[in-house]
Amino acid sequence: MGTDEIFKALADPGRRRLLDMLHEQSGLTLGELCEGLDMRRQSVSQHLDLLEAAGLVTSVRDGRRKLHYLNPVPIHGIQRRWIWKFEEPRLAALDAIKQRAEEHSMTASTTNPVPDYVYTTFIRATPEQVWSALTDPEVSGRFWGHSQVSDWQVGSRVDHVRLDGSGIADASGRVIESERPHRLVFGFDDPARFDDPTFEPSVVAFEIEPGRGIVKLTVTHTLLASMDDFRGVGQGWPAVLANLKTLLETGDVLPQEPWEFHAEERAANMAKNG
Repeated sequence: MGTDEIFKALADPGRRRLLDMLHEQSGLTLGELCEGLDMRRQSVSQHLDLLEAAGLVTSVRDGRRKLHYLNPVPIHGIQRRWIWKFEEPRLAALDAIKQRAEEHSMTASTTNPVPDYVYTTFIRATPEQVWSALTDPEVSGRFWGHSQVSDWQVGSRVDHVRLDGSGIADASGRVIESERPHRLVFGFDDPARFDDPTFEPSVVAFEIEPGRGIVKLTVTHTLLASMDDFRGVGQGWPAVLANLKTLLETGDVLPQEPWEFHAEERAANMAKNG
């Protein structure tokens, strides 16, 4: 979908309100969306048609009902193309100031100042297709930029391996839960500390919830060591999941700009130097 159509769809405040409503609660019918708007049913339906044509909304039939879901992929593409490409250094510096203030506030009230990171997306696929994409080394390499290598048995090692043939893993952990095709949990941290019994790695959990022709995928990243890590995964996960969604729905992945490949590392370095 072209950028012009996306910007046109976002230009109307009524359509932006519909996107806000679908962000707050997914899977709403036309009638449920009309309840919160001072707008005729026909107008709401026309706005939804424009949003769906722009790729910002996905709809699925559930018997006689038509359920609507927010599709964040086009908005993520706009962020990459029209925000971070030009404003990344300045925005990262401002974000570092904000996050440091929040970190100071949280440190005063809790022993673990780093919040959990949670991200949800909806994919037109089956739970088995999503599970296979997450656990297959070749497929995960296409949308993640690294291959996920494991036998996916509880207690087994998981390695996040580079695609350059070096065999180097940039993250490792152990499988904590493996309930195919609904829930997968594993450690995700420094490979050099894999055998250190005193080290507590960060943990990634994938919840795969089936619907009628659509899957709700929720990723939760917990036990992050610092706010720099939190900012890094906050930039990394939306890109990974947008690529996963695009791959499963179209057979291809989103094009990447050269400056995107190490966005997590750059964000952390900017925060440290900011």
